[in-house]
Amino acid sequence: MRVLITGITGFAGSHLAEYILAHHPDVEVYGTYRWRSRMDNIRHLLDRIRLIECDLTDAAAVYWTLRDVRPDWIFHLAAQSFVPTSWKLPAETFAVNVTAQIHIFEACRALNLNPRIQIAGSSEEYGMVHPDEVPIRETNPLRPLSPYAVSKVAQDLLGYQYHMSYRMHIIRTRGFNHTGPRRGEVFVISNFAKQIAEIEAGLRPPVIHVGNLDAIRDFTDVRDMVRGYWLALANGEPGEVYNIASGVGRKIRDVLDALLRMANRPIDVQVDPSRLRPSDVPILIGDASKFRAITGWQPEIPFERTLEDTLNYWRERVRASR
Repeated sequence: MRVLITGITGFAGSHLAEYILAHHPDVEVYGTYRWRSRMDNIRHLLDRIRLIECDLTDAAAVYWTLRDVRPDWIFHLAAQSFVPTSWKLPAETFAVNVTAQIHIFEACRALNLNPRIQIAGSSEEYGMVHPDEVPIRETNPLRPLSPYAVSKVAQDLLGYQYHMSYRMHIIRTRGFNHTGPRRGEVFVISNFAKQIAEIEAGLRPPVIHVGNLDAIRDFTDVRDMVRGYWLALANGEPGEVYNIASGVGRKIRDVLDALLRMANRPIDVQVDPSRLRPSDVPILIGDASKFRAITGWQPEIPFERTLEDTLNYWRERVRASR
């Protein structure tokens, strides 16, 4: 079987490739990258995967890639996934997230391919969630609060539309916050961990800069999340949408406190106004019972280990950079 992972050089993509190679060794793993993609996340996998340079916003490049690979399964993970960037670059966010997906769908149709396709959506699609709507089920209204979230809603609904219109085998997942080693430094837990590692190394004063600490998020370890992606394509019903979430809400302030307890020296906290968003989702806690019912998926990695692994990852990166 051939699997194609778009965005294989990224955070979730690299962990998904690792998972497949470890647990499904008979599968051939292909991945797309752009000429400017950094290879840090997959350098240890390069002799076991096959990379194809492909700009997903280029319809012809997508067509030729799918013609050559002819994948049985596609995990579509490539995206502009940082919410603050979407405020600055809304048009680029839509081009990367929405247009690229249309190119994949249309190339499959033109080539008469019918692979199983997973669309990696986001809990950000739910946006404004009222207190009586928690935990969030797939039937909750979508009230997106950022250009990124709107782009993910568009991806989600396009997946549904192409399934209904053309009977394509498309599974939509709405992953709640996932984190762990290799997460980009712009994301909250990874950013905290990097700052702590730099403070421990004496590279910055013992002050950690933060944004909104009152938001409540549902965190899952990325290694559990990508296992969920695999199970979604293996067991999911075409056209359906599934939450993948731990079901546990954590205030960002509490997450920061847990990381600070792991630091080897006292650290002060300072709010940085530049880290505050024009509008922020106050609470996201997911109900993954629908997904569990068809896959048996459960988070396996304790949250404390996720935090420790992330902090140690940044400690190693800071040490290597010196």
